Amino acid sequence: MTSKSQDLAPAAGPYAPVNGLEMYYEVHGTGRPLVLLHGGLLTIDSNFGAMLPAFATSRQVVAVELQGHGRTADIDRELTLEHLADDVAGLLDHLGIARADLFGFSLGGLVSTEFAIRHPRRVDRMVLGSSYLRQDGYHEEIRDPESHPGSTRMPTAADFAAMKAAYEEVAPDPDHFEAFAGRLSAMVSAFRGWPEDAVRAITAPTLIIVGDNDFTRLEHAVEMTHLLPGARLAVLPDTTHMDVMRRTEHVVPMVETFLGQARPEGSAP
Repeated sequence: MTSKSQDLAPAAGPYAPVNGLEMYYEVHGTGRPLVLLHGGLLTIDSNFGAMLPAFATSRQVVAVELQGHGRTADIDRELTLEHLADDVAGLLDHLGIARADLFGFSLGGLVSTEFAIRHPRRVDRMVLGSSYLRQDGYHEEIRDPESHPGSTRMPTAADFAAMKAAYEEVAPDPDHFEAFAGRLSAMVSAFRGWPEDAVRAITAPTLIIVGDNDFTRLEHAVEMTHLLPGARLAVLPDTTHMDVMRRTEHVVPMVETFLGQARPEGSAP
């Protein structure tokens, strides 16, 4: 993915002491806060580099690198969605931000959902890109790639090489990529999903974005719209998982329109 966020100098940061982490973050622009949460093995730039400048023209964009990703070093702590979501809450505390909108892609979508469940009063609106609610929300070939060799849904060799190169460019320990990738894969494989009651209790209006050739089954994406109150679904044509965040010309105006709507009734100003 092409990186453009490097053209913007961070207004705050770059590290915050959070739950034992030295968590890297960037703040761009001013206005209503929007937290960007990247996908697994990605960085701020490799995930949101092409979109971040557009969002920052009218928003205070807080871009985060989660435990073990990018400039945020891995630590000797169990890797869980609960920890990752609480790290985001801790960063918002550090920045003095009470509430924010969230835009999470893939792993970032899982973290966003966990955040909305654990910290419901701190999220206004939420965008979930290529996410899911249960393990069977992904196609079988994603859960068991060896059983479906040559799948067009999987990241290409070039995609994996780009992830590794982006990591090695900025990570405190560039040689930790393979080990961390194993830890992250184990975490995602162990995650079975949230109880339906917990999902139904989420109050943040949600925009779900998936590609028509994504990891996420389209049937599951539709089910997500039924479980999440006030949810909307956008399906991008001719789009794989990795392509979703490359569809800048479609995703940015869609997200800006959704997030620009009135705050949920009863939410704090």
